[in-house]
Amino acid sequence: MKIFGMTDSTLNSLSEFDEATPVPLENDILVEVEGISINPVDIATRKKLTDEINGPKVLGYDGYGKVVDVGPKVTKFHKGDLVFYAGDYSRDGSYQEYELVDQNIAALAPRKRSIENSVGMPLVTLTASELLYEKLQVDAKADNSDQTILIINGAGGVGSVMTQLAHQAGLKVVSTASSNEKIAWVKKLGADYTIDHHQDLVVQSHDLGIDNYDYIIGLSDNDPHFKEIVELIKPLGIFATITNLRESKVAELKQKSVDFKWEWMFTKAFFKLPEMAQQGEYLTKLATDLDDGKIQSTTTKVFHGFNIDNIKQATELVEAGHMMGKVVVLK
Repeated sequence: MKIFGMTDSTLNSLSEFDEATPVPLENDILVEVEGISINPVDIATRKKLTDEINGPKVLGYDGYGKVVDVGPKVTKFHKGDLVFYAGDYSRDGSYQEYELVDQNIAALAPRKRSIENSVGMPLVTLTASELLYEKLQVDAKADNSDQTILIINGAGGVGSVMTQLAHQAGLKVVSTASSNEKIAWVKKLGADYTIDHHQDLVVQSHDLGIDNYDYIIGLSDNDPHFKEIVELIKPLGIFATITNLRESKVAELKQKSVDFKWEWMFTKAFFKLPEMAQQGEYLTKLATDLDDGKIQSTTTKVFHGFNIDNIKQATELVEAGHMMGKVVVLK
């Protein structure tokens, strides 16, 4: 089979290789990949590669395709099923013709939505769902109208889904967006207000009549905003992030007894936790919500042709840091 692998930390190292088609292990499904999405984690992982890697590194943490084989303990899927998933960080990703995926972290793909409107949704939806329901412990069925959330980088991949889920849960949603196009985008997705992350977040929040937020979600570089985060978070509030703190000190949140939460979507599969199955459940709900129109696809750019040139171009868009929504590459 054909794979697209990295041999060092540069994007130009992406090359095509031929390898034997893998055989499913006990809980694996073998998927013929029909589409992928590019995520910031692809870029971050590539940049950590060294010249000492053993063979090409296959990235890609969103996938969509047909099940062509199943392991002996697979009960959730059958040959011919169309599935989507975000994969496992400890295994080869979706930049290949055939990929092994544990049945517990995949789901049947939406029936009424196209591949281009489905393939970019798993990783960002899993991340946003775990942030909202597990890290912030928001009960979507409760009355949350008296609670406010600030989503920093609301127009990005995770932010676009987070804005939708927080709105559906009844929170007052403030998302950051810096251009007229992005402001319109996040408002369409359910943001009650927008503020510009290039300007003072404290002043803009106070202008909206918001002194403090119950929840703040950091979906981009936290360091430029950390003093603002410390000032804006409510005492006993929750700050959660998917990015690193390079210069900022979590201890600055101590006086307010703020609960600090990390979110890494791959944790459950990476450590083979029993909670892996929750991700399959989240994706099953996502498929239904996409089909029913409760969740809007966040795909904004599509490349046709599963090849090196398109993967490179899609990666360059994401790496530039200005993407609104998701970019996908289809077979």
